[in-house]
Amino acid sequence: MSDPFTLFDDERPASNAVEFTVSELSRAVKRSVEDGFGYVRVRGEIGGFRGRHSSGHAYFSLKDADATIDAVVWRGSWSKLGVKPEEGLEVIATGRLTTFPKKSSYQIVVDNLEHAGLGALMKLLEERRQKLAAEGLFDEQRKRPLPLMPRVIGVVTSPTGAVIRDILHRISDRFPAHVVVWPVRVQGETSGAEVTAAVKGFAGDYGGPRPDVIIVARGGGSVEDLWGYNDEALVRAVAASPIPVVSAVGHETDWTLVDHAADYRAPTPTGAAERVVPVRSECLATLGDRARRLDTAMATHLRHRSEHLRFLSRGLPAGPALVEPLRQRLDIASDRGLAALFKATADARRRWYAATQHLSPAIARRPVERAGDRLAVAGARLARAADAGLADRAAAAARAGTRLSPRLLERPVAEARDRLERTVIRRDRAAAQTLATLRHRLSGAAKLLSAVSYQAVLDRGFAVVRRASNEPVRAARDVAPGEALELEFADGRVNVVEGSAPPRPAAAAAQASSAARPPRRRSRKVDDAQGILL
Repeated sequence: MSDPFTLFDDERPASNAVEFTVSELSRAVKRSVEDGFGYVRVRGEIGGFRGRHSSGHAYFSLKDADATIDAVVWRGSWSKLGVKPEEGLEVIATGRLTTFPKKSSYQIVVDNLEHAGLGALMKLLEERRQKLAAEGLFDEQRKRPLPLMPRVIGVVTSPTGAVIRDILHRISDRFPAHVVVWPVRVQGETSGAEVTAAVKGFAGDYGGPRPDVIIVARGGGSVEDLWGYNDEALVRAVAASPIPVVSAVGHETDWTLVDHAADYRAPTPTGAAERVVPVRSECLATLGDRARRLDTAMATHLRHRSEHLRFLSRGLPAGPALVEPLRQRLDIASDRGLAALFKATADARRRWYAATQHLSPAIARRPVERAGDRLAVAGARLARAADAGLADRAAAAARAGTRLSPRLLERPVAEARDRLERTVIRRDRAAAQTLATLRHRLSGAAKLLSAVSYQAVLDRGFAVVRRASNEPVRAARDVAPGEALELEFADGRVNVVEGSAPPRPAAAAAQASSAARPPRRRSRKVDDAQGILL
């Protein structure tokens, strides 16, 4: 008992509560949350998503009408997501529930995202359609007509499905053309990106023939199966393609955004093949019908023109009646022309006679004589002027010679002599250097020739076998029995015959003793066992 006069009691009752630090308590809560829930599936609407962080992670929240939970997608899990997060998208997130001790909050680490339902997909699809339509990507005015008879057709689809077989079979039946298949995945998270790359690749320089039209095709399926063909990047690539694009995605009741952006929407892949190529037999029939109609029209036109020409010719007079007046006028003009020609000739003769009566040789002689006198006077003047000019030049030369002295020429001559001497020195120096260079090159070439020459091999005791025609023998099978051969050694040549006996030791010693004498040709036989190369 405390003192009754004490106002406060300092003693507190003992407690059984365990004391934790903040970190210990946070770790305990983290273990409890992770052990109690583990993997969970949470349905909610994505909010607060502003794109991936610079680190590669993605942060957002999942919310419904009453609560909100933080969510994070690590960088390594982003590429594995079936559905990429978008603001306002309703999804089902699968992941681990954990806590974030720094903020005393809990969050879900998302490993996968799925669409929450068809309603959410259709809502997202409608929002995307309205956005792209507002940009004018679906306008009918920008769509181009398809080519009538394409030579090359590009098909973007799976290479193993029934779609490509139906398209190829239909094209071969109607109008055979060159088909280029760009294999892609038609379902899954990468299908949209692969189809986009195929459409851009056909329009670019991919190394093959450029298609005249592109068919984007796949079979039918659910909205989730066809979701890759609602990709925004794919729609923009189809709208911007310089090559006309035909969309054949799904069945007739299936619609995707690619159908709106394509230049033509086919109900089925088979219908797309029927649209891009005509029927060859129908084209031939149409061509034949038009050829017949052209022949008929030409024949009818020629018949009408002939009848019109005959009708006009009826109003014309006969041919002789048109020509006879003209012939008569020609005869009259011819007679008048001859008479006028004779009269003009007579008049000209009379005028010539009247003019020549006043002419005589004396009249022409006087002008010639006067011209000769003027020429003689001019010649005399020219001679006097030439003599005076020569005299002036001689006097000037004499005056110039009196002013010249040998001293004036000494300096130029000395300078010229110095230049000549320097030139001779440079010439001799250049010639010596050139000769030294050529001598060095010649020495090197001689050494190289000596190194690669077969004479060095002969000095080591080998011999070269030649025929009588001086042609070298390369193999024993090339030698005929009894053929005359020639062996070339380092010190001379020896004639032998194939098949003769080898030389005796005494003969070899005689040959060695005669090596000092000048080499001379002599006949020698070699045994078959010894061979032809010594």
